[in-house]
Formats: sequence, structure tokens, C-alpha cells
Amino acid sequence: MPRIPADEILIAGHWRRGRGLPIHTVDPADGAVLTTVHAASVEDVEEAARAAAGAAAAPEWRDLLPHQRARVLHRIGDAIEEHAEDLSALQTADTGKTLGETRALALSAAGTFRYTAAALETAEDALTPSRGPYLTMSVHEPIGVVGAINPWNSPIASDAQKLAPALAGGNAVLLKPAEWTPLVSLALGRIVHQVLAGAGLPTALLAVLPGKGSIVGDAIVRHPLVGRIGFTGGTGTGRGIAHAAADKLIPASLELGGKSPTIVREDADVEQALAGVMYGIFSSSGQSCVAGSRLFVHSGLYDAFVGELVERVRKLRVGPGTSPDTQVAPLVHHRHRDAVAAYVDLAREEGGRVLCGGAAPQGKRYAKGAYYLPTVIDGLPNSARTCQEEIFGPVLVALRYDDEDELVAQANDSDFGLACGIWTRDARAARRLGRRIEAGTVWINTYKQFSISTPFAGMKDSGLGTEKGRDLIRAYQRQKSLYWGTDSAPLPWAN
Repeated sequence: MPRIPADEILIAGHWRRGRGLPIHTVDPADGAVLTTVHAASVEDVEEAARAAAGAAAAPEWRDLLPHQRARVLHRIGDAIEEHAEDLSALQTADTGKTLGETRALALSAAGTFRYTAAALETAEDALTPSRGPYLTMSVHEPIGVVGAINPWNSPIASDAQKLAPALAGGNAVLLKPAEWTPLVSLALGRIVHQVLAGAGLPTALLAVLPGKGSIVGDAIVRHPLVGRIGFTGGTGTGRGIAHAAADKLIPASLELGGKSPTIVREDADVEQALAGVMYGIFSSSGQSCVAGSRLFVHSGLYDAFVGELVERVRKLRVGPGTSPDTQVAPLVHHRHRDAVAAYVDLAREEGGRVLCGGAAPQGKRYAKGAYYLPTVIDGLPNSARTCQEEIFGPVLVALRYDDEDELVAQANDSDFGLACGIWTRDARAARRLGRRIEAGTVWINTYKQFSISTPFAGMKDSGLGTEKGRDLIRAYQRQKSLYWGTDSAPLPWAN
């Protein structure tokens, strides 16, 4: 069992108990309570926001040169890597994910801080072309206090993708982890806190404020000192945040839901496609915004492909994330498992055929955990709710298509536009399809591969704004134009 943090949260640079309601964090593998964390209150958010504003304006932080701030980010990245095994074990206990996945997420977070540090050292302001007797320059400055609100499915990676560019931009951050999974965010907070303290920098630059319900998140979004919001989560909550940001006239980036199509053309490498389709939906137990949850297979290949897929899915190993042979771990929480099961029941009501899975696994090993069998369903039209709404679990819906125009129409017939997978040997067809599908990320003969250097964004109800990429820091800064007059003559009506 990993070392569980004490009942303390990071408020205004200090570790203490929150003044909100208790959050009982549960191990999804067996239902055992890991620990109790007292959530932040509205008063805690107020205290943290004021301290963060002071820390962001402090000369020892505000006046750091880019390479000096980059050094801080490198130290955070190094410390994350040094503690990667502990962070991995803690995240597995808190989320249920396999140790292999949580280890990769911890190392990814370290890489995010390092990449951001490199981007910061090489970022430049610019002299801009002028058409008069003056010199013009475009510069970037910190926003001040940034709110970062993250989901429960990959907390440490999501945290790093907001914390690193926000700190690189010279800001302070109020981080709200998800109610179900606050522990690894608090552990990351301890790492950042120690690095800041060791460098003689204001420790109030980061607050970690777990919340119960929407109270803390809403307080962060609406606080007058918060000048930007970065949110990852459900589309409904994202819409509410967008409205609040619009009322304040502040920027917001929203990484929201998905119902991503994965396409198997008749000329696909079948072995490669089978493995890719399974990984795309059943890794992370389907709890991924980019999960390839709608499978479109050409009619000429459909029966053989889906038949073989079902046989392989039945053999996937379901178990606790701590077991080295587990492929499909428990879902994050029993309530979420029940919501996934309700969608499968809905599919049956809609006329769908459950080809495999469709229930919780039986046996003593699974009795107390939030497990659900990897499930494949067919027989539904793309218009069915099960094909249109995000399930966020190990549930794949298979559909046929006959020609490309029909395929594109069905794939794009969705409120979402986050990701897409294409399996084909035809490079021209892949490029053509990739451009026609409405999705922010398209994978060709691969799936769920990420790079911090490659921008990530969604279309339609899948989000607003961009994360990752070389320009990730600029999203957490304000742009300002400077003009220097070079003519000694007075302006036209100075006399």
C-alpha cells in the first residue's frame, strides 16, 4: 500500500486541514476507504486566491528571467521522476488504473515540465513591422492567478499539462482535483511546494483545493482575482464554466467529452486493427475522453472482424491495477460503474445485441470492486443514445458502413469532435478521411499516442482552445504591444 497523504491540503502556501466537508477516498479494486480528506471551503478559496495574487506579483517570482523560471520547472520534473514509483502506486490506489499506466502517466508529467521548461527558454517576444516613425514590439506578460480544474481519470498528467505552462507563464495556480481522486494531486502539490520553498520562491504560487460537489470549482471560476480557467471534464460542466468566464470576460480553455469513431477500412491490416481497436477502447477501462467507442467496419470485413474481435475481448484479463497481468482494471468508483452498466441496459432496450461482457465479473476477487467486463455491442443505428452519448467505460459499439460518404456522414453525426482512428493500408485514403472527419486529433494505424509537443484540441462539444504544443505557455499569458517613437518632430496637433 502506498503512503497516503495526511488530511492536509495546500492553502495559501501552507499545509492544513480544509474547512469543507470530508471526502472519503476509496480504492476501486476492493471498496476500501484509503483515507479521508477534508475538502476546501469557499473561505479557503478566498484565502488561497488572495495569497496567490500576492505571490504572482512578488518581485522574486515576477522578475525571474525565463531561464531562471525554466530551472524551477526542470527541478519539478526531476522530482516527479524521482518519486515516480510512489506517485504511480498512489494513483493506482486512488483511480484503480494499472501500475503500468500510472507509471507512464507520472513519467509523462515529468516530461511535460521539462518540455515546458525548454519551450520557455526558447520563447521569444518579437519586433513587429511598423509603417511609421516608431518601433513596435509584441511582448507577453503573466495573467496573474489561474484556475485549473481537472477530472479523475488521469489526474497527474492533466495537472502537469496545466501547471507547467501556467507557472512558466509567470502565474500562480489554484488547482482543483476531482472529488474522487484528490490524492495524487496533493502529492504533486507537495513536490511543487518543496521545490518552490527550496528555491526561495513564494509557496503560495500553488494551492491544491479538493472540493466536494461543485462548490470549490464554482468559487474558483467566479473569483474576481482569477484571470483564466483551464478545465478538463464533462461537456455540461464545461458549458457552465464558459458562461461564467464570458460574464467575467476572461479566457478559458475547455477540454471536454468525446464519442470518437475508429474506422476499419476493407484494406486494413486486420491484426494491427484488432489490437488497435481493443487498446483504443479498453485501455484505461474506457475511461478516456478520446476512447474509440464507436467502431465503423466496412461491410465486406464486418462479420469476420467483429467475430474475431469479440473472441479476443472475452480473453482480456480483468483484475486489480496492482496485478501485473491485468489488462482491464476496475472503474474509478462504484457509482460510475453503475452508470456504465445503465448505458448497457439502455443499449439492450434500444435493440442492441451484447456480443460479450455486459455485466460485472463474478467471483470473490471482484465482489467488492467497481469492475465491469469489456463489452461489445452491435445492432444499433448511429442515432441510438448509446452511440451518441459518452459512456466513459469499457463499452464499444460496432457499426457497418458501405462507402466513404456514408462513413463520413455517420462518423460526423455526433455532438462531439475530439478524436478519430483510421486503419488502412491506403495512405491517400487515410489522408482524405483524416481531413474529412470532424476531430481535433486523428490517428492513422495507431491510437491513443500523445506528445506534449503536439497541440491537442477538440471540435464542436469536445472543447474550446488548445493544450500542449510549443505555444502552450502563451495561452497562459497576455499579449501587449509597445510603440517607441523615433521621430523628433511633434505629433500633428501638438502645437
